[in-house]
Amino acid sequence: MRLAILTGGGDVPGLNPCIRSITMSAAQRGWEVIGLRRGWEGVLEMDPADSLSLENGTMVLDKDSVRGIDRLGGTILHSSRRDPRTTESGDQTQKALDILDALKIDVLITMGGDGTLRFSAYLASLGRKVISIPKTMDNDVYGTDYCIGFSTAVTRSVEAINALRSTIASHERIGVIELFGRRSGETALLSGFLSQSDRTVIAEVPADMDILLPLLLEDKANNPESYAICLVSEGATLAGHDADHSEISKSNTHRLGVNIGTQLAREIEGRSSERTIVQELAYLMRAGEPDALDRMVGFAFGALAVQLIEEGRTSNMVCLTDGNYGVVPIDKVLEGTKGVNVSGLYDASQYRANLLQVEGMPMFLY
Repeated sequence: MRLAILTGGGDVPGLNPCIRSITMSAAQRGWEVIGLRRGWEGVLEMDPADSLSLENGTMVLDKDSVRGIDRLGGTILHSSRRDPRTTESGDQTQKALDILDALKIDVLITMGGDGTLRFSAYLASLGRKVISIPKTMDNDVYGTDYCIGFSTAVTRSVEAINALRSTIASHERIGVIELFGRRSGETALLSGFLSQSDRTVIAEVPADMDILLPLLLEDKANNPESYAICLVSEGATLAGHDADHSEISKSNTHRLGVNIGTQLAREIEGRSSERTIVQELAYLMRAGEPDALDRMVGFAFGALAVQLIEEGRTSNMVCLTDGNYGVVPIDKVLEGTKGVNVSGLYDASQYRANLLQVEGMPMFLY
């Protein structure tokens, strides 16, 4: 059996533990594993007729090459945001398939977010043997409660938010801290709740400054240190303002124009006498080694993926549901979108987490 591993989309802590887990589990069964470098972009740069090109675009994964990688952040395979169906040269799915054939891949294991996993489902529909593993710091893959990288992103965010308190307090400002989360506000919501930030604006609910600003001014006035903190998801919007999605990246994903943190700070300063401090946490949220939970999930997802292959159960995605490891069809990601349960977990009138129901909920409340 010859397996290939591909990591696509943004990197997150926890990918390397998963790569190690797959490699070690496969080695126990006498299987061969290779890594595909730089996601689908790296695959499409290979020439199926050139053995040197194929060698340069792959990495042999064995007990020696994965030793100690579980302590590292990111992905040793590197990554890219590329869907072979939507390249500048048109649909290159067949070329991707030709590369897999040239490499003699029996089963492909893909680790990624919504975009990568959607293409994985497409490959499965073409008859390819594929197992998907969800990873994204936004935790927004439909069909699983948890994605590799989410816990570390929240942990990093809470640490940074609390560290920023000293500067924001010293200058008696309103701190506006922007977190990644273009479609889903889960990372911001949980980070705001755990850091006990004053207000959190999520991607699912536009911010009405006529409501939000008085709340922040009240928060600052009631704080003995005379400061307030407002978190905001990268993809959040201000009521009455359109998000600027004018720039398009090479991978055909939108890049926001003027960031929402700056927009929000400008509104605060323009409508009041208060001054702000703006901080984008951005890539610091996904930097560094994985925390304990992402190591655990990475190891478990990897082992489960190999078990499924051994049982002949490809065309599936590993998942976590209600705190239990499980499996769903690989095309489950196509059935919907995932975000904050606003009615159950968020008070839109107060811009805060609202834990109306805890009993019976999974650990991360989603």
